[in-house]
Amino acid sequence: MGDFFERVVDLEVTGEEAGTLAARMVDWMVAEGVITRETTGDAMYSLSVDVGHVPGPGWTRAVADDSDPSWFPGPVAVLVGRDHHVGGQGQHAADTATCPRCGVSTVVIDYPESFEADDEVWQPFMDGIEAWRKTGRGEVACSACEALVPVTEWEFGPGFDLGALAFDFWGWPPLSVRFLAEFRARLGHRTEGQSGKF
Repeated sequence: MGDFFERVVDLEVTGEEAGTLAARMVDWMVAEGVITRETTGDAMYSLSVDVGHVPGPGWTRAVADDSDPSWFPGPVAVLVGRDHHVGGQGQHAADTATCPRCGVSTVVIDYPESFEADDEVWQPFMDGIEAWRKTGRGEVACSACEALVPVTEWEFGPGFDLGALAFDFWGWPPLSVRFLAEFRARLGHRTEGQSGKF
């Protein structure tokens, strides 16, 4: 058992712009009837916020399949602030990190030999992420080409993303392709999708 979520992470919005963009996205979803302005902490498990928006009367327009009349989704959390986002349960590190300069991938979790991050390999990335979280700027030196690369430019393995704005849809049926396309277009930036279980 558990509670599932579907997440959209904005990969490009700055920490300074994230709050304004979040408010615009909430206004749009309220106008569409997808959510309401009312918030609740019930069935809300996002780590950085305590409440999410209650689904609105038109929530079904956001999902691919609304054929189960007994299904009523949970809240939509709006996560504002520079942070790392993970899709897997208990996951705190990326499995790989690929340098955008030379294309060499650094293995952080050596599946199937290990299911834990190599702390020594992951530490420079943790330091870069923490610096970016606090200041908006953090860098990691590539062990292959030695280039000093902003941490936000590294390509992390699936289910690990950095962003200053994310939206968690808790307990919703899968979001529709059409809704996600409009959602991403309104954000106006590159995005990444995640799903996971709490």
